[in-house]
Amino acid sequence: MMLRTDLPVWRSLLFVPAIARKFVDGAAARGADAIILDLEDSVPPAEKPRARTLLHEAAEIVSRGGADVLVRINRPLRLAIPDIEAAVSPWVQALALPKVESANHLRLLVEAIDEIEAERGMTVGATKLLAMVETAEAFFEMPEIARAHPRMVAMTLGAEDFALSVGMLPEAEGLFFPKQQMIIAARSAGILPLGFLGTVADFRDLAAFRATIQRSRRLGFLGAACIHPNQIAILNEEYAPPADEVAHAERVVAAYEKATGQGVGAITVDGKMIDVPVVERAQALLARHRAIAARQARRVR
Repeated sequence: MMLRTDLPVWRSLLFVPAIARKFVDGAAARGADAIILDLEDSVPPAEKPRARTLLHEAAEIVSRGGADVLVRINRPLRLAIPDIEAAVSPWVQALALPKVESANHLRLLVEAIDEIEAERGMTVGATKLLAMVETAEAFFEMPEIARAHPRMVAMTLGAEDFALSVGMLPEAEGLFFPKQQMIIAARSAGILPLGFLGTVADFRDLAAFRATIQRSRRLGFLGAACIHPNQIAILNEEYAPPADEVAHAERVVAAYEKATGQGVGAITVDGKMIDVPVVERAQALLARHRAIAARQARRVR
């Protein structure tokens, strides 16, 4: 299935603790496509109520560079509902939902989001969702989670929590199969598959990180979250189509359009046979290239 046309461009999503004012103040200048204000793992339990009170100001600050703003809420329902109450606003484009267990779990949270948006005079449906699959049980529910609601725009598989759930180490070898299944589930629903083959915890070896992202893009990932600003430029570069691929795609599309206009079926470009799947892949690559260019243009303004 082709990706939906209403999806955001999220090559890089930087986690920022909502209570860390120093990181909040600097986030807008980091160049990430999106900032995830975190209420979950990076906020101690005793600090969660205070973190909620900081969200509105933090969202306004981190969005000044043109980044989309997400808020990662907590999983337990008694924490999730007050998190949603605090997060839903015109400043926040999406909620990141950790440890989503099923489509019904996701739709339960949507009930609260619908009511809050309506109460606040927002367009119902404005707040989008990123589902984070992090347990063995949820792994088998991924296709249903991916298409659970129109608010869904992205899905990821959390390496650390998922590895803990299944009793393995968060290494590329063990994560290859579950992450590939996540990509397929997301693509089948037309939403963004986010992540890479590895864990966000290892951020010091940037050369190895770049190689990981290059491999991950070839497998179908379109963006990823990170915990260190040094990773942002790599994500933005490697999750964008390379210039040579863009040029090749332009030649493919132009040659195909010319051939079909002349009633010719089989064509070759750069010495290779071109058929419909190759053309559609080229068209998808060019659409992503244009979407990234449009995002960059908005940031410059």
